[in-house]
Amino acid sequence: MLQFINDLPDNIIGIHAIGEVTKEDIDNVLIPRLDDLVKRQGEINYLLVLETDAQNFSAGAWWDDVKVGLKHFTKWKKVAVVTDQKSVEWFTSNIFKFLIPGTSKGFSLDKLEEAVKWIAE
Repeated sequence: MLQFINDLPDNIIGIHAIGEVTKEDIDNVLIPRLDDLVKRQGEINYLLVLETDAQNFSAGAWWDDVKVGLKHFTKWKKVAVVTDQKSVEWFTSNIFKFLIPGTSKGFSLDKLEEAVKWIAE
């Protein structure tokens, strides 16, 4: 399930992923928020708090996630992924930067506040 994170600066979209993430979650939670942010800001600062295994994303969710990433490809400014999955944190900090424009960084769950400060800069 994807849930919108409140109490973030207006230039940041925050999403909390827990349990199973479906295509409907991407379509109904993530995409409308990203589209709105691009309209308002012209760029995307994205905070993902990942408290579920990446394998809990359905195939439809992964496909829609890729499509939305490509739809706004030139708009990505900063991406912060907060998780205790070391492989995801490492991927975000070391590989993601080659897949999207902008800057990306992985943080452990106990560094959520630091991630919010970094993405808000």
